[in-house]
Amino acid sequence: MDTVPQLQRQFVEYTTSLYREGYLDDQFSQLQKLQDESNPDFVVEVVSLFFEDSEKLLNNLTAALHQENIDYKQVDAHVHQFKGSSSSIGAQRVKNVCVVFRNYCEEKNLDGCMVCLQQAKNEYILVRNKLEALFNLEQQILQAGGSVPMMV
Repeated sequence: MDTVPQLQRQFVEYTTSLYREGYLDDQFSQLQKLQDESNPDFVVEVVSLFFEDSEKLLNNLTAALHQENIDYKQVDAHVHQFKGSSSSIGAQRVKNVCVVFRNYCEEKNLDGCMVCLQQAKNEYILVRNKLEALFNLEQQILQAGGSVPMMV
């Protein structure tokens, strides 16, 4: 039974598709290169922190944009933070939405901000689901006694 090679092939194809479809950029590769035997869960831990921070930031953004008097500087600060954390793990599509979002904050364009908030939520959910699937695939490979292929 060639379960491990099949899982490894699936892992490589799935990871490649995440880059090709723009979910991840080279920063994610850089993050993976920092993981080694002494810290085998490094990427999962960093990405888990990103998930936690993102949930808080999206809740803060939602609350800030539903105020009677919107503080666009505060909204922009939240978006800037979300852009930075997305960029640090290589979540390219989330980061790209944040760039547009910040422009709408600067213009104090509520409609544009609301559209970007929804897009940011959608892109975040997509990348979270895709990364969780990737980590699940890694676990399957390890549990089957294989090693996770290094992406170059």
